[in-house]
Amino acid sequence: MIEIHGALDLVFWILAVGVFALSGWALIHAAKTPARAFAATGKQTKKLWLVILGLAALFGFAAAVQYLSVLSIFTIASVIASGIYLADVRPAVGEIGRGGGNQGPYGPW
Repeated sequence: MIEIHGALDLVFWILAVGVFALSGWALIHAAKTPARAFAATGKQTKKLWLVILGLAALFGFAAAVQYLSVLSIFTIASVIASGIYLADVRPAVGEIGRGGGNQGPYGPW
């Protein structure tokens, strides 16, 4: 019979690994994006996003190895920072990389 605490520990560990994966994905994308794309879109600088997302990945890793709780304020802040980057900044800087004057509403003509 599975203990309820063991099942909850597994659920929280999976959530912590998800936080780490989310923040790692955002950090890798920010590192690969050119710095001029951040400036052209009016978002914060690349260096600032790398620091924010680096700390988010660090706290996500700390939660994944159970050094921090998944419900820690740092882990929650990691999810928020990564979510803001992926939902707002990533699409904006992605538009810069596409370029082109032959763009229609659904792609190149």
